This record gives sequence, C-alpha cells and structure tokens, in this order.
Amino acid sequence: MSDPGALLHDFQSITDPLSLEELFPLSQPIELEIGCGDGGFLFEYAQRHPDRNFLGVERLLGRVRKLSKKGLREGLTNLRLLRIEARYVLEYLLPEHAFEALHIYFPDPWPKDRHRRHRLINETFPPLARRILCQKGMIYLRTDDPVYFGQMQETFQDLKDFSVENTPGEIASITTEFERQWLDQGRHIHRVAYRLV
Repeated sequence: MSDPGALLHDFQSITDPLSLEELFPLSQPIELEIGCGDGGFLFEYAQRHPDRNFLGVERLLGRVRKLSKKGLREGLTNLRLLRIEARYVLEYLLPEHAFEALHIYFPDPWPKDRHRRHRLINETFPPLARRILCQKGMIYLRTDDPVYFGQMQETFQDLKDFSVENTPGEIASITTEFERQWLDQGRHIHRVAYRLV
C-alpha cells in the first residue's frame, strides 16, 4: 500500500495490478497523463480540479521527484505519480475502464525511420487505450513533430469506436515545459483529441 502522504507510489510489486482506491484518499473521476515530465500540465490541471483525481506516469526519476515535491508543497491530495515504463503500465497494471481521460503530450517522436516502431502512438496503442478508458473516455494528444502527428491521425482514422473531437480551450491553454520551449522557437503545436464511443 502507498503512504497516503506521498505522491510517488512505492511499488511493492510490478506484476500486481494497481488499486486506485489505495492510491487516492477520495473516490472521484480519474484522469491519466503518460509522460508527465516535471508536471507542467498535470500540476496546474490538478490544482484547477480538486474534484478529480490525476495519475501521472513518468520514467525519469529526477522529473517525477520534482513534481512530487511541488505537489506535496501545495497539498495536492488528488495527484499521484508512478515511475514506470508507459506501455507496461497501460498493458498490465492499470485497472480496466477506470479513466475518464488520457493525456499524452510531446511523446518521444523517435525521428529516425529505424526507430519509429518505438513510438507510443502506433497501431498497438488503441487497444491499450480502450482497455483503461471508461465509456466516452477521451484521449488528448499533442506534439510539435508534424510527421508523428500524421502518424497519430493515421492510427485512429479508420477506427469506428473513436471519434475526433476538439481539444477544450482550458486543456489547450495549459502548456508543458517542452511546449513553452517549442513556442519560443516558433514551432507549431499540433493537437488532436479522440473520444471512445
């Protein structure tokens, strides 16, 4: 079981499914961010919505520790963090049909052709999203990479159980650290959202 005062979950097992009831003190709608970094989006969004729970997944320890300290300072009881590989947690550890939204912002584009199979958003991704999203759950995607954005769109374009949606203004307005860097460099940010229908 997690320490209720800690934001970073201390895994006792990486094979047993996670219990969201043990992670969060209050039972309320929950959203997930994959690759939350140091929390540029997740921290602000959790502050704005104390009536929702937020789970962040990040592989890099320094980033997740920074976000954990920041969240503890602000007393965010609706935020929890996992330090683990994204695809593994999606496939094996998260409960089915539990999340109202899945946020993935600026995933690694793996720009070299021989590495593209490592991209998170590809033909293997929709089944993982279906498994964890509740009915009418949302997927929000952002990238500065136009080629990867094209792949994201192609991944979902022929799927009858996902419909394209507009990203709500509130969500679009909360920027990540990477996003602010790209905007300062004059890069265009590509956004798309999908609803599970």
